Amino acid sequence: MALANDTEQIMEEKPPVGAKTALVTIIGRPSAGKSTFLNTASGEEIAIVSSYPQTTRNAIRGIVNTSLGQLVFVDTPGYHDSEKKMNLRMKALVTDRLDDADCILYVVDSTRACGEEEKAIAALLKPLAKKVVIAINKTDDAHAKPQDARQFVQEALPDAYKIVPMSAKDDSGVDDVLRALFDLAPEGPHLYGEEFYTDQEVDFRIAEVIREQAMIRVSQEIPHAIYVKIADMEMRSPNEMWVRAFLCVERESQKGILIGKGANLIKTIRLESNKKLRRIFPYRIDLDLQVKVDKNWRQKDSRLDKLIT
Repeated sequence: MALANDTEQIMEEKPPVGAKTALVTIIGRPSAGKSTFLNTASGEEIAIVSSYPQTTRNAIRGIVNTSLGQLVFVDTPGYHDSEKKMNLRMKALVTDRLDDADCILYVVDSTRACGEEEKAIAALLKPLAKKVVIAINKTDDAHAKPQDARQFVQEALPDAYKIVPMSAKDDSGVDDVLRALFDLAPEGPHLYGEEFYTDQEVDFRIAEVIREQAMIRVSQEIPHAIYVKIADMEMRSPNEMWVRAFLCVERESQKGILIGKGANLIKTIRLESNKKLRRIFPYRIDLDLQVKVDKNWRQKDSRLDKLIT
């Protein structure tokens, strides 16, 4: 498998007769399982996953190739009702990606009641319902109520193309979701070569892995106060890349927590990030990782412009 940015090659030859290609936007509430679906469907660790809502901050592409054709998924941030500046940016990102989509995958968490946020998503999708596939996720969970979720979406989006029960975590129903999306997909040339599974830039992937490893080791407000800045990258040999990165937080107290007693936590984050990056890239990453404070960065338009894309 390959990152799309490893080469500028794009498939120019015509696909086999009947092959399909579609751009698919994934939408759902925070923690509905959108990123887990993308990783399971692609067989790669494309989107970072944590137990915290709105771990995904960007529109992340993942590419799934099968004998039926190519689906280019755009995983979007969880659609959340909040007037905070960062959340408004992420909501706008979601709505912008809906207009470009050939198909839309709406992921519903069957372990939670369908409240106001679910109603807002359904209202957003109603004009586009004929190209919407609904995946009722987490059906493996003991607390799941898939029939309640099904009743909600049938009433809210009666014109949706198909409703599919799914457990993205257990890879149950994922193939059924893909088949439904291919049914909707138009015939056309592939957007990427079949060896590609994402179009993320190398620095973005490295930053996301570091952020994931930090988020799963801290609690309370700190996970949402973290972003990662890649300051420098250098290929020092064909088999090694050196990277200087900064874990950025909003306050000095958060910096101390991330560093940890005797710098143990920041060391663990660096080592675990290196392990995961080794599974992604065909070369070793030599990571120089430090922590710094960017006071109140979530209120800075210039910072949000760079981080939410």
